[in-house]
Amino acid sequence: MVIGMRKPRALVVDDEPDIRELLAITLGRMSIDVDTAGDHATAERMLERERYDLVLTDMRLPDGDGLDLVEWIQAHRPGVPVAVITAHGNVEAAVRALKLGAFDFISKPLDLAALRKLITATLKLGESVEETGRRATLRLLGDSKPMQQLRQMVAKVARSQAPVHISGESGTGKELVARLIHDSGPRADGPFVPVNCGAIPSELMESELFGHRKGSFTGAVADKEGLIRSAEGGTLFLDEVADLPLHMQVKLLRVIQEKAVRPVGETREVPADVRILSATHRRLEELVKAGKFREDLYYRINVIELHVPALRERLDDVPQLVDTLLDRVSRQIGVPRPAISDEALDRLLSYSYPGNVRELENILERAVTLCSDDRIEPGDIQLKQGESVDLPPAGEDAAADGLEGQLEHIEREAIVKALEQSRYNKTRAAELLGMTFRQLRYRVKKLGIE
Repeated sequence: MVIGMRKPRALVVDDEPDIRELLAITLGRMSIDVDTAGDHATAERMLERERYDLVLTDMRLPDGDGLDLVEWIQAHRPGVPVAVITAHGNVEAAVRALKLGAFDFISKPLDLAALRKLITATLKLGESVEETGRRATLRLLGDSKPMQQLRQMVAKVARSQAPVHISGESGTGKELVARLIHDSGPRADGPFVPVNCGAIPSELMESELFGHRKGSFTGAVADKEGLIRSAEGGTLFLDEVADLPLHMQVKLLRVIQEKAVRPVGETREVPADVRILSATHRRLEELVKAGKFREDLYYRINVIELHVPALRERLDDVPQLVDTLLDRVSRQIGVPRPAISDEALDRLLSYSYPGNVRELENILERAVTLCSDDRIEPGDIQLKQGESVDLPPAGEDAAADGLEGQLEHIEREAIVKALEQSRYNKTRAAELLGMTFRQLRYRVKKLGIE
């Protein structure tokens, strides 16, 4: 294991000589040079003199605690990842350390296999922050201030193992942000497993997430790994986490605290090395107050919060998004990329987008399908009338769903009418609708018209 042309170097901080020796031997077998310190003050002096690729510190030190050292490193050596060793069950201290900027934590008694995984993941942080930021720019389009801030936060949290909660309205791209955090961090070589918590029936959720043993219930004809363990070494993305039933929230909390899962029908817990990212368009704080979401789980998954801005909050990004989405939509439909008139673009810039980027893509998809002479004009832009930019937060998703449903209903009626008039001759129906045969075939398939 080398970083560039040199061996990595670690600093171990612990007041117990036996622990320092154990860690030094373990890291040494991983081809890592190790220095040790017995207290906070000595660790500071060594960090000022030497260059380290990793700091591993106990939470309790004779002249302070590990949290103080984490804060000092963030202030004076921000590029050095630090992991903390906590007492068994002291999850509150671990969460505080993660909030202060620690990369990860491990509990006593030390599990050497888990320690090696942590060290390996930490040393993968050799990639520069600038490279992570470059990838974020490529994936998160827009130069508005909210998007610049979001990219900076993605680059920062990608270098941690702390749970991240991604908030934002439907259609803003929360899963895209989660994927980017995964791809930009040390787990990029591992799996990214997205789970829509609202799409799994409640009675199947435990088996789907945790797995089960053969014969543990009727229908369990074979062992099942479960979605959490399928993300081993990578990232588990829990989309719409607010939809988790309360009994599953308890089990998820234990997974985060103990870094282990217990499959249905199993008598012991199995280690689970996964990073937890979550998202929802709902306000978790309100659900906590209403007793519909556990407060302790809220604080565990919300160690770091990222907010994805609504499109109406960054309308300056619309032209760039339109340019990119027109390329994508045209490729999907299989037609030449149309131009868009200034008047049509002005129409898009005056809209509030209750359905956010997803709605913009749907609007452009219809415009590409319906436009003539490879040019999108204002008449090709179908918007819900009367939407202002300053929409209240409540009810936006329903408005988006309603708009999309209304437009699809209108489109479906027009296509069915043309098919009936042409006695189901699709070439003739396409001519009546002013589109190509290929465009009509795509719309018929997408709308499920038989």
